[in-house]
Amino acid sequence: MERIASFTVDHTRLLPGLYLSRRDGDVVTFDLRFKRPNTGDLLSNSEMHSTEHLIATLLRNSPQKEAVVYFGPMGCQTGFYFLFDSRLLSLEGAIELLKAVFVQAADYQGEMPGKSAAECGNYVNLDLDTGKAVCRFYADLIQDWTVDKLAY
Repeated sequence: MERIASFTVDHTRLLPGLYLSRRDGDVVTFDLRFKRPNTGDLLSNSEMHSTEHLIATLLRNSPQKEAVVYFGPMGCQTGFYFLFDSRLLSLEGAIELLKAVFVQAADYQGEMPGKSAAECGNYVNLDLDTGKAVCRFYADLIQDWTVDKLAY
């Protein structure tokens, strides 16, 4: 059986950052790494869930929303994947979009998006302040990120 692409990345050397994970035709996958793997320092379920609700909402409401395919957490609790259509958004554009939405999420005012039983299967697990803090950390981390830094 073939190993999937993400298993070929040396997780013993991987640091928090923003990486180009793979290309599948027109779909590009970015690895948004928040935590160093295998250190025991993981994103909590509430941190992942709250960040997902904020960022997915902002991405899907951005001017580039037609290019957004998916945003969601990694099972290993160290980050997220962002998939986008490269016909509609360049690598540079995707980096700039992520920078913008993470800053926007860190400063978000209002109710947590999707925080009701009708909208979410675990809405009690959402916390706006937790999500904002995680987004502030990542906004600061990638503020100077460029295409040249996307390689693992």
